[in-house]
Amino acid sequence: MTQNFYYDFPIGKLGLAETDGGISHVTFHGEKLPRNAVERETPLIQKAAKQLHEYFARKRTSFDLPLALAGTPFQLAVWKALTAIPCGETRSYADIAAVVGRPKGFRAVGMANNRNPVAIIVPCHRVIGKDGSLTGYAGGLHIKEFLLELERPAR
Repeated sequence: MTQNFYYDFPIGKLGLAETDGGISHVTFHGEKLPRNAVERETPLIQKAAKQLHEYFARKRTSFDLPLALAGTPFQLAVWKALTAIPCGETRSYADIAAVVGRPKGFRAVGMANNRNPVAIIVPCHRVIGKDGSLTGYAGGLHIKEFLLELERPAR
């Protein structure tokens, strides 16, 4: 069973969902949640919300949460590679393709990024074009830009 609850953050309302003891979704306002999701706040969802609030307050640079990710083996490999990108850094789609052993698979990496169900916690916003350009993001490019700016070291 999937349980979800909504919280307000500096980028707007996010839905956090738990499935089988792990965080399975972080959705932006308007995105669909899993079918049959029940609106209920759980201790794990509360913990995820607390960690996200710490992240937005610049008190956290990584997350310590069990995840329940459902995807193809390739998607799971991409999402795992994303979690290895340090806060404040970016990688290109080609960089991630090389990490997962598919050096010419940068478009497939883009599609896996697009299907990442756990935005921010699995930091797909840290993946940019090879030329340094910002590319698509489920929450919108303005949110991707906000998150990258949030993660920049203080000057």
